[in-house]
Amino acid sequence: MAAAKERVLSGMRPSGRLHLGNYLGALANWVKLQDSYDCFYFSADWHLLTDRLETSQVPQHTIEMAADWLGAGLDPARSTLFIQSLIPEHAELHLLFSMVTPVSWLERVPTYRERIEQQEITSPSYGLLGYPLLQAADILMYKPRWVPVGIDQAPHVELTREVARRFNNAFGEVFPEPDVKLTEIPKVPGTDGRKMSKSYGNDIELADPPETIRAKVRPMMTDPARKRRTDPGNPDVCPVFDLHKIFTPEADLQFVANGCRTAGIGCLDCKDVLLKHMVPPLEKIRERRQQFVEKPDRIVEILHEGSRRARAVAGRTMEEVRAAVHLTP
Repeated sequence: MAAAKERVLSGMRPSGRLHLGNYLGALANWVKLQDSYDCFYFSADWHLLTDRLETSQVPQHTIEMAADWLGAGLDPARSTLFIQSLIPEHAELHLLFSMVTPVSWLERVPTYRERIEQQEITSPSYGLLGYPLLQAADILMYKPRWVPVGIDQAPHVELTREVARRFNNAFGEVFPEPDVKLTEIPKVPGTDGRKMSKSYGNDIELADPPETIRAKVRPMMTDPARKRRTDPGNPDVCPVFDLHKIFTPEADLQFVANGCRTAGIGCLDCKDVLLKHMVPPLEKIRERRQQFVEKPDRIVEILHEGSRRARAVAGRTMEEVRAAVHLTP
């Protein structure tokens, strides 16, 4: 009998279509992991409420995001794709965790203060403070071995481990402590040279057709010191070269780097080489994505079926939790 695969869990907030930074920073890794692990991936819609109360677009955004997942290669036959708010057990476990977790633990999470300062929040809600505690419930509910995150999210997983220890010490061994599987996130610049972000309007979406990608890449910022075609450039400070390092094979990468440093090629030539290698793989994703977009009911069906599978697992976990807490006769 084959050994059971180790479980992996991760989620994304459904804020609409995903861009290239989302794909390279997380989604591409999710796709690879499903070859070797029992993967649970979810739409973290409750987490959206920590900093916004306008929810009318969330259902459509969930569908758009799931279309990107499926276009990128997530397979509902190999991964459980589900919606957080369809699993009320998450809220129950969050409540129980809130009873054993000191407020000081939540206040020291770096992203709490960062979000208050960045968004100028004058009266933060408990939901914002408790965001990592709900995240702990999301994770521990499925008892994963691994949680793939970038280095900035590692403190949240460490808090999850602390919450598991605290609960286990109070009520008995229920939750194994998950480990971080650090995701190497490449530097993905936006079209203006800053980090790619939907809020900056500098993103390349997975839904963009080739002509849109070309229209976004060709005016991209390059080495600001290279003002004329005859000026040598420095690829190490050029945002376009950061994309080359992701998409361009080594031979063409060296050609571009040498051509830039010697002014042997111009910036538009450099971008054309990038587009030659960047557009085809993104077009494959877009074409697969479009097949699902044309059948939104199928996307909803996949998410609801995945949610039923996830809830069955959550139900078994909560039976253990309730037995351990033993509140009811």
